[in-house]
Amino acid sequence: MEIKHRMIVLDAADIDAVSTFWAGFLGGTVEKWGDRWHSIWVDGEWALGVQSAPNHVRPDWPDGAPQQIHFDFYFEGLEAWDAAHERVTGLGARLLKATDDRTAPRGIQVYADPAGHPFCLCWVPAAD
Repeated sequence: MEIKHRMIVLDAADIDAVSTFWAGFLGGTVEKWGDRWHSIWVDGEWALGVQSAPNHVRPDWPDGAPQQIHFDFYFEGLEAWDAAHERVTGLGARLLKATDDRTAPRGIQVYADPAGHPFCLCWVPAAD
């Protein structure tokens, strides 16, 4: 058996908001396949799907409704991480958990996209 495509699909009540958010953050474009499905394309490749789920229950990490999926994005150095933070918050992400120590060589903050899907922005030391 040969798998032709591998796709992460997010459910969302407002697929326009979620598609626009992820395309904006990933530097991609949205291809709308009707009003129930959108595809996010990055560098000519199919990167992510967003499916209409009118009854979607927003995850309430960490104590409420369980998260259904999450992404971790790693950046080398705080400067790149700061730029990612500005980008996602400018696109509508909510900060769920701030880091305890921005001076640490490695760290993480947890955010949510417009539909409440949690994701992490992480920093690691810059490569020499």
